[in-house]
Amino acid sequence: MSKSFTTITHDVSQALGSLRHDIPETMQGFNAMAKAALAPGVLSVLDKELIALAIGIASRCDACVGFHVKALIRLGVSRAQLMETLAVCTYMGGGPSLMYAAEAVRAYEEFSAARPAKPAA
Repeated sequence: MSKSFTTITHDVSQALGSLRHDIPETMQGFNAMAKAALAPGVLSVLDKELIALAIGIASRCDACVGFHVKALIRLGVSRAQLMETLAVCTYMGGGPSLMYAAEAVRAYEEFSAARPAKPAA
C-alpha cells in the first residue's frame, strides 16, 4: 500500500500536539528557531523551504517531505522549481535520494490535487 502524505502529516501533527503539551519549552524553542530560520531575508521563504525539502529527502524523512511540500505548494512553488530541486537532491544523494525525490513528487501531486483551484481572472 502506498503511503498517504495527507495521513502522515495529519498523524505527525497530532503527535506534535502531545509534545507541545508535554515538553512546551522545547517545542517553543524549536518553533522559534523554525520561524527565525524561515523568515525572509537574502533567500526567499520559498527558497528556504526548497532547502528544507532537500534536507528532508537526504534524511529520508517522510513527514519532512510531506510538511515541506505542503508549505511549498502554499507558497506557490512551480513544478519546474520542485523538479530542479529534486535533480540536485538526486545528484548529491544518489539512488536513495532519487527514491525520496519520487516520494516528494507523489506528495506534490497529492497535495496539489487536494488544493482548491484558483478562480480564473
